Amino acid sequence: MKKSLYTILLLAALILLNTATAAPADRLPPCPDSPNCVSSQADDEWHFIEPLSYSGDSQVAWDILVSIIQSWKRTMILEEEDYYLHVGVRSLVFRFVDDVELLLNPETKQIHVRSASRMGYSDFGVNRRRVEQLRKVFLEQQEN
Repeated sequence: MKKSLYTILLLAALILLNTATAAPADRLPPCPDSPNCVSSQADDEWHFIEPLSYSGDSQVAWDILVSIIQSWKRTMILEEEDYYLHVGVRSLVFRFVDDVELLLNPETKQIHVRSASRMGYSDFGVNRRRVEQLRKVFLEQQEN
């Protein structure tokens, strides 16, 4: 009897914890306090980076963006849903994995982006440079 009650309480706690930490469908996870993360949905200046903007058809913009991401070396798509993409990018030397998440908002014609290191404290600006390089290539391909 005690084991089954304990199991029920444990399952209930896990369900509540999972529900409490799940991000809404229109928000990317927040950045941690460390400086190794940038997000277009961050509230603080340190982590904030502008979202990617586009004009025209949302599906065309999304297809361009996914194509760019797929061309990156050492990158694996971890999750892809309607206008949401989560990829892991492995560093060349130390083989660390960074997470890049993209979320398209067709109403505002913006693609929110989050790039964060899984380990360590500082990334020496790698995540910010990654997003700015993505922005540059995305804008170039939109013009073609």
